[in-house]
Amino acid sequence: MKQKARVSRCIGKVIGSNPIFSTKVFIKNTQTYVWVFLFIAIMFYTYIIYSKALDKYYIGSCQNVEKRLQDHLNSRSNYTKVAKDWELKYYETFPTRSEACKRELQIKKMKSRKYIETLIETKG
Repeated sequence: MKQKARVSRCIGKVIGSNPIFSTKVFIKNTQTYVWVFLFIAIMFYTYIIYSKALDKYYIGSCQNVEKRLQDHLNSRSNYTKVAKDWELKYYETFPTRSEACKRELQIKKMKSRKYIETLIETKG
């Protein structure tokens, strides 16, 4: 019974660290809070990396760009293990893996170094 009383007193208060979103939203609609958090937290990327040693670009898609770049630098990818100087030149963010994969294929189908370099130059 003591726990139930404590829980009812905590409604509407911030418990623990600073929340990302208002606790009122969390209390009123837990399901909405979870979906909003997942939407923000889980993003997918299409990226372009470049090796000066090979003078080549590599196009890929992933969920964590920093981790994936480390994979390329540490020979965990057959295509990119030849060089150790890969640099992230460009990336786009997508809400779903399928959209990121579609964009990756779209860029690859262009088969144009000029198109890739234009993307990189226009990113800002």
